[in-house]
Amino acid sequence: MNNSTTKKKMMYTLEFPVRCSPTILYDFLSTPVGLQEWFADKVDQREHTFYFSWNGSTDIADVVEYVENEFIRYRWDHYPDNEFFEFRIEQSAITNETILKITDFAEKGDMKDQERLWNSQVNDLKHRIGS
Repeated sequence: MNNSTTKKKMMYTLEFPVRCSPTILYDFLSTPVGLQEWFADKVDQREHTFYFSWNGSTDIADVVEYVENEFIRYRWDHYPDNEFFEFRIEQSAITNETILKITDFAEKGDMKDQERLWNSQVNDLKHRIGS
């Protein structure tokens, strides 16, 4: 039996303060135009399916669940049913700051690389928003 196909991925969550309203942030997380600003080179959408392109290759993700201005959950077509990536928007009760929480899955050995990638992506997002 090949162990590489049965490696267990772990769920992890990262939090980023973002200086903008939840409504503006949600547009960057849930629309092709918004996602193309920071997440992928090109983004197309047909109904609840998004097509993300980087350097000529395309990955497909379906929107599994969402509540406008609160969260959106995607599942890559190559992920098992119980894995997803999610953007959740929260307001800090203390500072009233908008917090972007990203939940994703990665193998233990890939965790640091994934965190670095999300940090880089969110820096692009903050730059686009002007945060």
